Amino acid sequence: MEQNNNGAAGIVQEYPKGAPLYREEKKKGHPVLIAFLVLVILAAGAYSGLCAYANSLDQFYPNRSINGVPVGGLTAEQAQQKLEETLLSQVITIHEEKSGDMLTAVTLGEIGYSAESFAGDARWWLEQQQDIGFFYKGWEFFQAFTGKRSGGANWPDLEESTLGGAVEKICESLSEAPIHASYALEETGIRVQRARVGRKLDEAAVAAALRPVAEYCKNGYQVWVEFEVLPADDLTAAEIHGEVYSVMQNAGYDIASGSITADALGVDFDIPAAQSVLDAAQPGESVLISAHIERPAVTAAELEEVLFRDVLGECRTLVSGTAARRNNVSLSAQKINGWIMNAGDVFSYNQTVGKRTEEAGFQAAPAYVQGETVDEVGGGICQTSSTLYYACLKANLEITERYAHRYVPAYIDWGMDATVSWGGPDYKFTNSTLYPMKIETEYKGGYLTVRVIGTNVDGVYAKMTNDVLSKTDWTTEYVEDPTMAPGAQVEKTTPYTGYKVKSYRHVYDKDGNLISSELEDTSNYKVRNRVILRGPAVVAEPSAPAAEVTPLPEEVPEEAEAPVEIILGDA
Repeated sequence: MEQNNNGAAGIVQEYPKGAPLYREEKKKGHPVLIAFLVLVILAAGAYSGLCAYANSLDQFYPNRSINGVPVGGLTAEQAQQKLEETLLSQVITIHEEKSGDMLTAVTLGEIGYSAESFAGDARWWLEQQQDIGFFYKGWEFFQAFTGKRSGGANWPDLEESTLGGAVEKICESLSEAPIHASYALEETGIRVQRARVGRKLDEAAVAAALRPVAEYCKNGYQVWVEFEVLPADDLTAAEIHGEVYSVMQNAGYDIASGSITADALGVDFDIPAAQSVLDAAQPGESVLISAHIERPAVTAAELEEVLFRDVLGECRTLVSGTAARRNNVSLSAQKINGWIMNAGDVFSYNQTVGKRTEEAGFQAAPAYVQGETVDEVGGGICQTSSTLYYACLKANLEITERYAHRYVPAYIDWGMDATVSWGGPDYKFTNSTLYPMKIETEYKGGYLTVRVIGTNVDGVYAKMTNDVLSKTDWTTEYVEDPTMAPGAQVEKTTPYTGYKVKSYRHVYDKDGNLISSELEDTSNYKVRNRVILRGPAVVAEPSAPAAEVTPLPEEVPEEAEAPVEIILGDA
């Protein structure tokens, strides 16, 4: 045994002379080469098998898609059905450019695509898959399997007319006309529509955005649009108030034209409070402003049907006395005949009849002046005012001013008279109804008739009664007149008994049921003593008869003892 240089014991292998030193290494590398060759052969075989498998498929490779629709593993027929169903229902969302808000969503089918648009696409793509070379099919299959190749897209162009129709609908649905502020009256207030600006889409711009459908598949089917702003007119509370404010006015009668006047609605509201409500409202919102709305009780249309339809009250009295007195009664009645009053108007007898002068046609007739009966121009016209007063009472009107005569009248019920004098007492009443009314008079056959014509919508009427509270009897006074023959007697003043009378107004409904009974007025008629003038006293002879009293002439004052006939009944 030999020792090596370091002294360690070992076995020394001997090689024949001339043998190469690397023989052992070559023997070690030969199996690797063989293994490599085997692997190559196996891979080639496997790839050939893959190509053969891919070539044998009559369906799409895995993970393949057409226009973004997965069709891997499907036959051409199956892929075509899925392609048509899926593509037509795919959604495009439309967003506003500035806000980013989504406005709406449409499908491809809604913008004009149809099943015919994609007809034959699946077969065409499958043929493209099958028409590549045999050995390239394996590679295509491998890339599809690993997801490195997913497919392609083939988007058919839309016809302009089809796309235009769809765009028109989209723009119409998304565009909004401006809402101008408006208002309308309601029962409890004013309904105000706040203004809202409008918006408009440009159809050409939307069509341009929808046309490149292939890009939608890449960006999630989003389309961005920008609106054109359409301005809207708004209204402030002050502006609305200026337009609607009005005072309620019932329909009436225009005497000059003889026509019915228009009615008007009364409207008013608090401007600051209304503006606060408007400021809190959203654009386009409808809000209610509280307002005081007063609707007319009588409209022009209603009045046209009932104008001067009813006799509200009527009175007839017998006119007696001198011809001058009868003339004055007739003339004063003519002056008030046809007089028209609207609701709320006040009638003045003195102003309507005017000053009693000879130029006006009045004549001198008996009248009371400071308690004495004298001839005065216009004497007797109190019978007209009294007859009118009684008619107004039965018409249930508001009496504004009335004075009783100094002495009890003979031509009308006590308490139902109304004395007048130019520059003194007047008779006034108010048209307290809602409708126009007029006075009608008629002097015929010695009778004066006065009617108040108007509209009685509910059938209410009035009756009058009186109550004598006290009575003051007259006495006879003798006054010596030295100019008279001794023992002669003449009646200078006719007597009147004094009375205190209360008159009452009783109001009934159309069925005759009593509604109210109220004191109308109190009339204090003064007493007037009988005055007899007599001549100087004479020595009475035994059994000489007493001197007779010469009465006054037959012409008596209007308030004296003229007979009376009054219509007390009701219409």
